[in-house]
Amino acid sequence: MNTRVKKWLLAYAVTAVVFAVIDVVWILTVANRQYESQIGGLLAPSVNATGAVLFYLVYVMGIVHFGIRPNDADATMRQRVTGAALFGFFTYATWALTALAVLKDFSPVVAVTDIVWGVAACSTVTWLTATVLRPARARQRAS
Repeated sequence: MNTRVKKWLLAYAVTAVVFAVIDVVWILTVANRQYESQIGGLLAPSVNATGAVLFYLVYVMGIVHFGIRPNDADATMRQRVTGAALFGFFTYATWALTALAVLKDFSPVVAVTDIVWGVAACSTVTWLTATVLRPARARQRAS
């Protein structure tokens, strides 16, 4: 396996753990209550585990590609975080605004909260992951 693939896979693994921890905290402390109170009638009785796992696998790829950029040694932290913030904005806005447009009784409060969460989550995950991976990038530049 070449170095570029190894760097990408390491970034993916770290990002997945960081995003999972942050998103679980968000879901347990904010999202569950807000969804129940604002759109409870639209919720399934239980989470579709397959859908959830697929979302995390795919979404983390996006954070790595647009935010972390493990194979772009010249990207600054600002560029990484900005890329992640934009990725979070556009992806969460796509979901939230589509839901607002087509679902009966979808809450504008949930839509706005989800979009803000997408920006905050992707930015934070990218900053934390890039910070954790910084020593590895520095070692690779030196060699």
